[in-house]
Amino acid sequence: MYDLAAMWAWLDFAVRWIHVITGIAWIGSSFYFIALDLGLREAENMPDGVKGEEWQVHGGGFYHIRKYMVAPAAMPEHLTWFKWEAYSTWLSGAALLAIVYWAGAELLLIDPSKADLATWQAIVISATSLTLGWLIYDRLCKSKLGYRPTALMLLLFILLVVMAWGYDQIFTGRAALLHLGAFTATIMSANVFFIIIPNQKVVVADLKAGRTPDPDYGRIAKLRSTHNNYLTLPVLFLMLSNHYPLAFATEYNWVIASLVFLMGVTIRHWFNERHAGTSNPSWTWAVTALLFIAIMGLSTARLPTSSEPDVAAFSKISKAEQQAAIEEIVLGRCSMCHARDPVWEGLHWPPKGLVLETSADIARAAEQIYLQAGVTNAMPPANVTLMEAGERHKIMAWYQNAKSSLQE
Repeated sequence: MYDLAAMWAWLDFAVRWIHVITGIAWIGSSFYFIALDLGLREAENMPDGVKGEEWQVHGGGFYHIRKYMVAPAAMPEHLTWFKWEAYSTWLSGAALLAIVYWAGAELLLIDPSKADLATWQAIVISATSLTLGWLIYDRLCKSKLGYRPTALMLLLFILLVVMAWGYDQIFTGRAALLHLGAFTATIMSANVFFIIIPNQKVVVADLKAGRTPDPDYGRIAKLRSTHNNYLTLPVLFLMLSNHYPLAFATEYNWVIASLVFLMGVTIRHWFNERHAGTSNPSWTWAVTALLFIAIMGLSTARLPTSSEPDVAAFSKISKAEQQAAIEEIVLGRCSMCHARDPVWEGLHWPPKGLVLETSADIARAAEQIYLQAGVTNAMPPANVTLMEAGERHKIMAWYQNAKSSLQE
């Protein structure tokens, strides 16, 4: 007979694997076509309507590629549509969101200290926010701002900053950044499903009917494709962030997420310019580095200092007393999950295989405890065991004192 918890864990793994595979396929094709589009060059004797051409070599063969600004004079018999990568990435991501965050809402989605929500309320907010995000963005693109791409991008950035802050006011830090990534990925996938592919189908239908296609369909699709290009790298960061508490479990996590969108722009701008062969904007790497340094600073901006009363008092007691105090905190706040036989309902094994029951267990996991429950509030998830700020301060002082002793 199969264990339901094991089956659920394998379902999580399988959907996550599918999501990664389809994401690679979508991002890979997206990056390829952006590079191809920017690398096109004019040549002699090109057919009418051709913007440029490019020769490529791969896999032992040569490829001769041409791009038509609107469409060729005659419709080819076979067309390859690049759409299923985007659709399957979003569908698998939505399934993963439901498996991990909706089914695990008590621990991973709801933070009672921010908003004491019922599970169904948190799920409704989660799903509704993704839909509303697309509707707002789509309305902006279809307004006159669609002809002012720079202003539109600025408004999109403001929308993302507002959503980063808003999610952090409702959900756990882990869920806030994950939902911001899902919010952005929904916009990107909907661009493909509702705009880019339908516009291309209109052009194909016009060609088959002998009509001249309206070039505005291409302009609109190109605008949405450009947005997707600049949003891809931040989405990857946000999807990975749930593994790094310094990104999602600090006071300024929404600011960190906002700066990541700027880094996405600077990095992609460098690649785009290089592909186009117009310049080598090395300044973008300096800006990216400065933004990343700012992010690292923000992640530890509100750490307690040695002058704070509880930290100072804890540092004065003996090393043995410090160890005993930390063991009491960890056993009281963490071991119900991180035990060889967890007592937390629904857990059949310790998360990540991490056991915190003995002095040796705690010593081996000192750095993880410091990062997850001291520097950040990643653990306990949603602070379900009500760990106090003073206890987190003691964990930080304990680790730093122990590290200083080893270095002496």
